[in-house]
Amino acid sequence: METNKIIHGNCIEKLKEIEANRIDLVYFDPPFFTQKKHSLSNRENSKIYEFEDKHESLKEYLGLIENTLIHCKRVLKDTGSVFLHCDKTASHNIRIVLDKVFGKENFQSEIVWSYKRWSNAKKGLLNSHQIIFFYSKTDDFKFNTLYTNYSATTNLDQILQDRERDGNGKSVYKKDENGNAILGKEKKGVPLSDVWEIPYLNPKAKERTGYPTQKPVLLLNQIITIATDEGDLVLDPFCGSGTTCVSAKSLKRNYIGIDLSIDAVELANSRLAEMIISESNLLTKGSAEYIEKTEKELAILQNINAFPVQRNSGIDGFLKEHFEGMPVPVKIQGDYETIEDAIEKLEKASIGKGYSMKIVIQTKESETSRLFVFHSDVEIIKSLELQAKELTKRLSKAK
Repeated sequence: METNKIIHGNCIEKLKEIEANRIDLVYFDPPFFTQKKHSLSNRENSKIYEFEDKHESLKEYLGLIENTLIHCKRVLKDTGSVFLHCDKTASHNIRIVLDKVFGKENFQSEIVWSYKRWSNAKKGLLNSHQIIFFYSKTDDFKFNTLYTNYSATTNLDQILQDRERDGNGKSVYKKDENGNAILGKEKKGVPLSDVWEIPYLNPKAKERTGYPTQKPVLLLNQIITIATDEGDLVLDPFCGSGTTCVSAKSLKRNYIGIDLSIDAVELANSRLAEMIISESNLLTKGSAEYIEKTEKELAILQNINAFPVQRNSGIDGFLKEHFEGMPVPVKIQGDYETIEDAIEKLEKASIGKGYSMKIVIQTKESETSRLFVFHSDVEIIKSLELQAKELTKRLSKAK
């Protein structure tokens, strides 16, 4: 079978056409046994992508997974691995099937892909992760260790010091004859863990195609990078919109994609021609980059039971409780703002929103006021710090 192609057809039948021991990595994201028909349109609403995830029974579904895994194992090299993507619906059942086909001894990791999702009204805990099972064909599997940065709480000066065991077997810092710490080998960081915080595709991301269950290329990049080298061959027997193949191509790997839907095949081929991959500002800059509120501002918002809002000059937060069924925006008077300036910014940020209540937190004494020049229904609340200052002044004058 040719490489760097998307094949239209049943994955079981097409897998039979691939020579044994040829593939370096298999990743697949099969139906999740949701027993639903999945449908979504592209950004222009010019195309609807659909696929059926309905099965006669769990036994029939697991039979499909097992049959696919058996053929994947045959085409994998002895140094190859399989990454199977699933969710809570049947992950516990799929793990048993993987043990059966690849052997418990070849289980390597249960990767948790963690992401933020909008909340919903469903009773219970918000579902914000999926599972990727990582199995090797043998114990001689290819693996490239990736490193991440140390956490902010890590004492790097201690990490960089060498250690040894004392007479009691306790780990202690190694010192030279003068009692000075001995520095250890160069550190690359913390080896990648089995919990991956990679953002879900933003609805406005250029990479998003409208295909149901589309995964971000950044997720596949991580899998392909740790399990293959340049020039290796990656297979996706349920390639859908082609994310795996786009990732493989971008990382200079060869690929084979298979899908039963001709629409999916055409979409995957168009993506491979355009190669649009969205960067994640969250991963590039880190979550701290998005935090603009000072500790003082966060404390004020916490005191009034409000959520902080970042990157908005007119609204600093929203009360956790609505008023008359509407959110309540909060603006904190800045160090170099008059109370009127703060009100004006909040009003501008609230245009067209129909808020029933708006609040400005006054943080400075105000000697002059233009509140009577323009109409505003903003409620003004003095901060606790300002109240304390005014109380102190009153008590001082009383004496």
